Parts: sequence; structure tokens; C-alpha cells
Amino acid sequence: MNKLFLAILTVAAAITLFSSVYIIDETEQVVVTQFRAVVDVVTRPGLHVKVPVIQQVKRFPKNLLEWDGQPGQVPTKDKTFIEIDTFGRWRIVDARKFFEKVNNIASAQAKLDDIIDAAVRNLVTSHVLIETVRNSNRPLGAFDDDSAATEPRAVQKVEFGRARMTQAVLDQAKSKLAEFGIELMDVRFKRIMYNERVLRDVFNRMIAERKQIAEKYRSEGRGESAKIKGEKEKELKRISSAAYKEAESIKGKADGEATSIYSRAYSRDPEFYSFIKTLEMYKSSLDSTTWAVLSTKADFLKYLKKYTPMR
Repeated sequence: MNKLFLAILTVAAAITLFSSVYIIDETEQVVVTQFRAVVDVVTRPGLHVKVPVIQQVKRFPKNLLEWDGQPGQVPTKDKTFIEIDTFGRWRIVDARKFFEKVNNIASAQAKLDDIIDAAVRNLVTSHVLIETVRNSNRPLGAFDDDSAATEPRAVQKVEFGRARMTQAVLDQAKSKLAEFGIELMDVRFKRIMYNERVLRDVFNRMIAERKQIAEKYRSEGRGESAKIKGEKEKELKRISSAAYKEAESIKGKADGEATSIYSRAYSRDPEFYSFIKTLEMYKSSLDSTTWAVLSTKADFLKYLKKYTPMR
């Protein structure tokens, strides 16, 4: 009987001992409660003691936590509907407040959804679209990353900008989350998209811009083509003119030389020259199909009248 009592006592002591100690990791912080009331907050890692059974330990992470919002459509100040998706990082800085007002991580995520989404909607609806998507007034070319970009396009001036907008969202949400023991570390826009109707209009405008740029290139190409053809025609005419001039010069020199030769030759025997030319005229003008009626006194037949057939 004594041994049984001793064993029961030993087991009870062991259970009491194990239920009265707890270990905190470096990434954790603990809220100790007694009858659901907070009696202590422990953030130092290591081995700690509590009242067994009566006191309960609630563990919360001490490191950075992730918040990923749900995408939603928001109208900008210039009545353009966009789909905006945000994300953020947060941590628990006051475990007592967090436990008393939020109680758990799931409820905290819901609070973050409500507060951050409201801040995002408030800021986006208070500014025009260009303030949400741009940070500066850097000039935009037809193609931002194309070496053949055309001259910068005029765009609406940015006065607030995306970076300041995200900072304003962070400031608004951070002040409201502080009462829950939550510190919001950062908020960023993950993605900003036009809704389907606006996206279609944007694509149509982009297509029109690209067509305008393409037509500009085609026009420049046609102008350059006409310029090259004009230069080609000009050069061709210059070469032809020079060749014609050279040919005429050679012909003139040749004709002059021929005339000089003929003159020298004819001056030696004019009668022989007259005879040769007359024979050439007979050959070119008289054939088997030609009929001619000529007087016997005509000079055209003077050499024929002198012809005597050989016997």
C-alpha cells in the first residue's frame, strides 16, 4: 500500500513539475493567463515556471509575419477602375494588447485585411491613375527599353507618386493597428492591373500608337527611297550625258579624220570617186523589182552608156 501511494505521489509530482515549466524559443513570446486574464508576458527565451493547471500559456511569434491581401477593384480619382493587389509585413510588438484585442493570428490577418484595404482604397480614390503607377516625371519614349525609341511623349505630371502613396498607406494603417499590439513594417503594391474594359481601351491605344510609329517609319523609308532613286537618276543622267558627250566628241573627231582622208583621196582622182559613188547608188537603188524610166541624157546613166560588154 505504501509503495502504491508512493508511486502515485511520484507520478503526480512529475505531472505537476512538467505542467509548471515551459520553454520559450527565440522566435516566440508568451502570454501567461489565469482564468483567461493576462497575468504575465514573457519575451525572454529559455526555461520558465508557471502555476500548473491554473495558468495557461499562449504562444505568439516574435519575428516578421506575412500579410497578403486579396485583389480588388478600386476606382481612381479620374474614374478609371483598376485591380490592385497588395502585400505587407508585420509583427506583434505588444503581446498583451494583441491577446486581449485580437487573440490569434487568424483574427489579426482579418484586421489587417480591413485596415490596409481601407487605407489603399482611400489613397487610390484620392489620386489619379498616373499617381498610382509612376514615381517620377521621367520622359517616356515610344518604347522604354528600345534603342530605336522615338522622341519622348508628353504625359500627365506626377505630383504624388507611387512610392509616396504606399508610404501614406503604411502610415494610415500603422497608426490604426498600433492599438492591437501590431506594428506594420511595410506595405507594397504587388500588382496593378486595369479592369477588362479599361485594359481593352489601353491595348487599342497602344496598337494605334504602334501603327502611328510604324507609319512614321514607313513614311521616312519612302522619303529615303525617293531620295536614293533621285540620286540614282541624277547620277545615271550625269553618266549618260558624259558618255554621250564623249561619244559625240569621238564621232566628231572620227568624222573629221574621215573627211580629211576622203578629201585627200578624192583630190587625187575626182573621176574615180564619182565612178565609185555612182556604182554604190546603182547597187542600192536598182534591183530586179525596180523599174525606172530615164532619159539617155541623164547623168545617172552616164557610166552605163560608156559600158561595153567584153567579147
